[in-house]
Amino acid sequence: MAKGNGTPLTDELYAYMLGHNPPLDPVQRMLVEVTHTELPLVAGKQVAEEQGPLLAFLVRLTGARRIVEVGTFTGLSALSMAQALPPDGTLLTCDVSEEWTEHARHAWAKAGVADRVELRIAPAIETLRGLPAEPHIDMVFIDADKDNYVAYWDELVPRMRPGGLLVVDNVFFHGGVTDPDATGFAAAIKDFNEHVKADDRVDSVMLSVADGLTLARRR
Repeated sequence: MAKGNGTPLTDELYAYMLGHNPPLDPVQRMLVEVTHTELPLVAGKQVAEEQGPLLAFLVRLTGARRIVEVGTFTGLSALSMAQALPPDGTLLTCDVSEEWTEHARHAWAKAGVADRVELRIAPAIETLRGLPAEPHIDMVFIDADKDNYVAYWDELVPRMRPGGLLVVDNVFFHGGVTDPDATGFAAAIKDFNEHVKADDRVDSVMLSVADGLTLARRR
């Protein structure tokens, strides 16, 4: 199968790409540095540097006012989206770690967007099931525990307004999705990807952004 015009992403090309994207602002840069300094063993959970500007771009492109995020970590993705929201916009973000999200709270306050962000510390599936059942969500970002992706998806899709955008991270799972004998999280992501592909409630595309990104539009 031909790969089209794909170009290998060298370190030099990656730096070139970042240099032609909106740069991280001082609070975003501080949050990246704090995450890698304070939480070096899990810093890889943070979204890639290019994903922050992309998420902000998608918020503005869709005109989103109500966003739900599953998986906060230290808050870079939520910060990027909240900064792109209109003043009356809201972002609900779900996590289970007080430790990790304390960094997020500090960054949101420093950036002046804390009033747009609601953090719920609880199992995300419980939070999602407690949301109003009618379609009311404009945009979703899922980047959390991989074995619950299908459950999160099935709670969120019915609550998306027509035309609403779902963004899902790590759909390559470091290449593990191509392993016919995949187990654990790689197998869970494989199952999720097939679930999305078969879901006639949405139109979706999978992109080679960072560790794989799926974009889906609610029909």
